Amino acid sequence: MPKTPKAVSSPQLTLHQLRIVWAVAHAETVSRAAKQLGLSQPSLSQQIARLEASIGHKVFERGAGRMIPTEIGAFLVGRAEQVMREMQALEDGLTGFAGGTRSIAIAGIGSPVRTLLPTALRRFHDAYPDVAFDLHESSPDDVLAMLYARRANIGIVAAGSIAPASTGFVQVPLLDDPYVLVVPEALDLDGVSAETALAPPQRAMLNNVIHFVYGTRHQQRIESWYADKLPNHRVVAQCRDFEIAVSMVRAGLGICLAPALSCRAGSAVLPGIRLHEVELGLPRQLVALVPSQYRRLSPYAELIELLQATAGAEPRPALAPTPPFLLP
Repeated sequence: MPKTPKAVSSPQLTLHQLRIVWAVAHAETVSRAAKQLGLSQPSLSQQIARLEASIGHKVFERGAGRMIPTEIGAFLVGRAEQVMREMQALEDGLTGFAGGTRSIAIAGIGSPVRTLLPTALRRFHDAYPDVAFDLHESSPDDVLAMLYARRANIGIVAAGSIAPASTGFVQVPLLDDPYVLVVPEALDLDGVSAETALAPPQRAMLNNVIHFVYGTRHQQRIESWYADKLPNHRVVAQCRDFEIAVSMVRAGLGICLAPALSCRAGSAVLPGIRLHEVELGLPRQLVALVPSQYRRLSPYAELIELLQATAGAEPRPALAPTPPFLLP
């Protein structure tokens, strides 16, 4: 008598496991994926191992500092994205049926949160007075972490501050923010044809650099500019926030290169500084990061459109010409 084939049970996957697969596949490093998920790195590795054991296949190939999806892993990543989109749409729909006040969480880097958001949110509030806002000023990595953890619905970052493969979100262009040379008001460089034409105190101030630590390829461009244009410079301070760098310039500590938007208070340039044009190649490109379904889902789609309109109408600050001795 032939034996009855043994039934094979289907692997049971959870939404939490799918989120882990998604985050690990899109993060630059395992440690960053763990941070985005709110897990320790050993715990994340253990959960991936349990998932692989439950389905009987490797989901990731272990590499130097990150994990690469296998063929089955790539299949799971694609399906995880679909499931997560449907879950978000389901939760948004239930919120609408439940009535009451809906809250939209927005996480972004400093200058666009302070300059673009207020006008856009005021206009949005006129059309949706029952919607509240949960605002977070964060670093690019933290913005991504909040988006992955679904603690933010919309993120605002500089496109160059994140690796394209690390997001998985739609990037909606907002504004090209040019880099400028920020100098103390006491340092008058208008028409200066040579560094030696400056008085010794001004020359010393010019060569004191407040350096923003970018952590990206753009940092090489900044360092090359200083090395070429100001070969006698020295770094007197390092920081990780453009607004802090500009505040150091306002205090007279030295000079810095920063996006123009970070030098503003409302529509006016901050007092105590002068802004000069510089040639640094590409500007800082500000984008809104959103799950793809939000591009057409109300009221998120309307808010994104208002952000774009506000950014498009943003006044450009008055910039002094590049000092002659800094020209090519």
